[in-house]
Amino acid sequence: MDLFDEIVRLRKLGQKCALATIVQVNGSIPSYESAKLLVREDGSMAGTIGGGCVEAEVWNAAREVIATERPRQMKFSLGQDAAYDNGLICGGQLEVFVEAIVPQPKAYIFGAGHISKSLAKAAGMAGFAVTVIDNRETYANRERFPDVEDVIAAEYEEVFPSLAVTDTTYLIIVTRGHRDDMRVLAWAAQSNARYLAMIGSKRKVIGVVEELAKEGFPAAALERLYAPMGFDIGAITPEEIAISVVAEMIAVRRNPETGWRALSKTVAGHNKVQELAR
Repeated sequence: MDLFDEIVRLRKLGQKCALATIVQVNGSIPSYESAKLLVREDGSMAGTIGGGCVEAEVWNAAREVIATERPRQMKFSLGQDAAYDNGLICGGQLEVFVEAIVPQPKAYIFGAGHISKSLAKAAGMAGFAVTVIDNRETYANRERFPDVEDVIAAEYEEVFPSLAVTDTTYLIIVTRGHRDDMRVLAWAAQSNARYLAMIGSKRKVIGVVEELAKEGFPAAALERLYAPMGFDIGAITPEEIAISVVAEMIAVRRNPETGWRALSKTVAGHNKVQELAR
């Protein structure tokens, strides 16, 4: 198996993996410099860096790297008593670099109004693959969004089954009205998206949550909702709002091991649903 082809395949599927590479060798080891081991999210492997206890320790580190998306540099000294599965006894040293390979994060923006135009542009510049979804063809079209990955004009419920949502997906709800926000939120809150946000005032957010609760929707599913969305920087214009939201998306993206819970404690003025409902 070609490891690089496999990496491309995994990224297209929206799956993370970790690549471990022997970057330095001194003395005798049961492998060679530049040897590679690929570890997938499910723990399966491709390639090898020599087997034995070193590879087992690197596998454990790779699982941690996948979870945190932070690289690790590991050093090993193979004593004369180090026995490997292939029967070789070596006394060299090696360094292994383990890095996370993550797919390009996808941002699904529900609603194609004036804020979405600025938001799509800012998110694209920040490295997100953006798809804009709206049930109005006059708004959801390439003329308004020429630079995004995809534009979909259809009823939201028709689109939901076709959207591949993973823990590298960001869902932003900026539809034209209260009822559409609820339709999208009821679906989005049950996904495993890394980031879920909705535009609106505190009063609107409370109203949406209360209405969903009356319909029997579990309140716990909404605990990770960022609403009102974006960092509290006093944003007023669509461009300023877009910057505040994308900044929040970046913060969530770069802190995968802590996510919104840590941010909710450290970002002054950020209001979560459970805080609003008190």
